[in-house]
Amino acid sequence: MTPVKTILVVDDEPRIAGLVRDYLEHGGFAVIVAGDGPAAVREARTRHPDLVVLDLGLPGLDGLDVIRAIRRDSHLPIIALTARADESDKLIGLELGADDYVTKPFSPKELVARVRAVLRRSDLAALPDPDGQIRVGDDVELDLPRMAATIAGRRVELTPTEFQLVATMARQPGRVFTRGQLLDAVHGVAFESYERAIDAHVKNIRRKIEPDPRAPRYLLTVFGVGYRFAEPDR
Repeated sequence: MTPVKTILVVDDEPRIAGLVRDYLEHGGFAVIVAGDGPAAVREARTRHPDLVVLDLGLPGLDGLDVIRAIRRDSHLPIIALTARADESDKLIGLELGADDYVTKPFSPKELVARVRAVLRRSDLAALPDPDGQIRVGDDVELDLPRMAATIAGRRVELTPTEFQLVATMARQPGRVFTRGQLLDAVHGVAFESYERAIDAHVKNIRRKIEPDPRAPRYLLTVFGVGYRFAEPDR
């Protein structure tokens, strides 16, 4: 029997937190609710949920600070809830390590679908190739069951979304992926989403894996099209 996944819902508005909790529980999830940033960080570290649904507009400790705190020691999947109309806030959340975002007001059914998609993405990232490894030349090794990336002998911590993006491209070095193809690869379902979200994830990945993010060696831009993972030196 598949274990029940636990979702941490963080929102300072009890009505919204209750609505999200009810829909998630109806969808078969166990739910923990936190009403502020410090409680969110505490619950994430002590209760070890499978995913966090996090309002960015929290009082006290801002949602972006919560993401920073969680990302210091975990690649726990995070979906950000935001009422902010400014796209830059959403992209900042993605750059800090959020896996997806939903803008308020939102459809609870869509939120449950996004939760399922992000969890599926995390599970897919852990599905092994025949030997559980992807290797690109001598520098890049991905351990799929453990979602562990080693670049030039250095262990790199990637979020589930970042890992899935790297694995998707590293499986086919040299192949050019459009942003739309990468969105489809990491979401598994067709959501309307800013393709700029892929750019935000790529920026974050480069900051982690590249010796010089301004002159990428591994994750290359194909201008006007998308991205590709560099082929190994012959």
